[in-house]
Amino acid sequence: MLADIKARTTPNKTKTRALRDLLESNRLEFIMEAHNGLSARIVEEAGFAGIWASGLALSAAFGVRDSNEASWTQVLETVEFMADATDVPILLDGDTGYGNFNNLRRLVNKLESRGVAGVCIEDKLFPKTNSFIDGERQPLADVDEFCGKIRAGKDAQADPDFCIVARVEALIAGWSVDEALERAKAYQQAGADAILIHDKAPRFDNIQKFADRWDGSCPLVIVPTKYYSTPTDVFRAAGISLVIWANHTVRASVTAMQNTVARIYQNETLTGVEDRIAPVSEIFRLQGDPELREAEKRYAGDAGAATRAIVLAAARGEGLEPVTEARPKAMLEVAGKPLLRHLVDVFKQHGLHDITAVAGYRPETIDVAGVKVVENPDFETTGELASLDKAREHFGDDNLIVYGDLIFRRHVLTDLLEAPGEITVVVDSQGRRSDAPQRDPAWCSAPDDRSLFGQSVALTHVGMDNAPDSTPNGRWIGVMRSRGEGRVWIRQALDKLRAEGRFETAGVPDLLNELIAAGHRVDVIYITGHWLDVNDLDDLRAASEFAHGEAAS
Repeated sequence: MLADIKARTTPNKTKTRALRDLLESNRLEFIMEAHNGLSARIVEEAGFAGIWASGLALSAAFGVRDSNEASWTQVLETVEFMADATDVPILLDGDTGYGNFNNLRRLVNKLESRGVAGVCIEDKLFPKTNSFIDGERQPLADVDEFCGKIRAGKDAQADPDFCIVARVEALIAGWSVDEALERAKAYQQAGADAILIHDKAPRFDNIQKFADRWDGSCPLVIVPTKYYSTPTDVFRAAGISLVIWANHTVRASVTAMQNTVARIYQNETLTGVEDRIAPVSEIFRLQGDPELREAEKRYAGDAGAATRAIVLAAARGEGLEPVTEARPKAMLEVAGKPLLRHLVDVFKQHGLHDITAVAGYRPETIDVAGVKVVENPDFETTGELASLDKAREHFGDDNLIVYGDLIFRRHVLTDLLEAPGEITVVVDSQGRRSDAPQRDPAWCSAPDDRSLFGQSVALTHVGMDNAPDSTPNGRWIGVMRSRGEGRVWIRQALDKLRAEGRFETAGVPDLLNELIAAGHRVDVIYITGHWLDVNDLDDLRAASEFAHGEAAS
């Protein structure tokens, strides 16, 4: 886990010091190739104490040849992401240093500023070609010129532990072991912190001869890509300090991607591959998403807590049977899109992206992007609270509960999300359609005084059951919010309704009344119109006009 990796990091050891310790270790050490932030984190989690930012792998990830076709600034940006994603040191395969001594000086400065621990440069000419492509035909740099480049890089570094590894290509180019030794000694005397002796032969013989004659004046590094069958203990016996596994992460990913995409293309389905590849949750973990969630809790507090929306959308809709045979009421189209889509759009405009709909009738038809769906299979015999209970796993610290047949102006939600109460409901003080029976009438501690901004009002009762004899102050529109201590109050109220045997058939008004009876304050935000619910065909026509801005209420 990312937290475990952070915990084992030595706080007093810089990445440059860590790389130098690997090079100067009295035992054989290993580093592994990576080519982006994700692969770098995977390498670190596997246990490797260092990362090789391979020129071949980086160019392959860019989809270009390993011939300096990717610019040094593109490479720099990538290794910066790799350094940010990990705590272990990175040694960059810096090719020839991307130019002359002056280019290397600038590269060293930039790498230090990005947290890269060292760079390996090879004694070939810029632009280079990969060593395994016609290596014998590739000319080598002049020894004096390359030594000057090393001295320039060492003079440019600000951190004394930053490492410059000199890569000797003489064996690759078909030169003798004597030539390789002569070059390596000159590079060490010029200030190189280690020598990478490279070869593409399938046997370790030439490097063994080189190592036998090396005076140990600085560490030796190898890349056994071609002589991979050589036992690792042979490297130890030869006095090698560091082994680089140079390109196996990118090669493994190529094989995996080729096999996966071919299977999907041939079968035209994901069923054959889904269980063979990493789940999306693993990608989120590698990206560090859990740390972000924890940081939100530490730094954002309640103000930054993401409000979660729960939409009760189980009903088919009495009075709407002619248009709801194939879909629930929440999926009726209004002005070209379902009612639920209108709600989701308003939620997202306010930064609410965790949205759950509780389905019942024809649940398979609830298909709105950005909405998780849970089902209440007993919706015909149970009430709203039973549906709400199906979404209990999706509740968070701050929850919005909304009926799925609503459409309202954006400011209604804006005011609700700015309210400080533990539990808050929205009440329309002018009611709706005086010629029809009032649904969810609301009695409040004070009438709506439209001249008083920020009026403090509490709900005292909602619904016709056991209703007061007085005239209601408005209508609850089917929107409530709970946060903070309100979550505890709701849980206690639900437990009481269960204990009394009322839970299965109870509605949200019953929950609100139970909260009030328990002595908890339910705050009220008054509105005057600017919303509609859809209960019959007339409502459906009115909702289309409302959505087009042709009606205010």
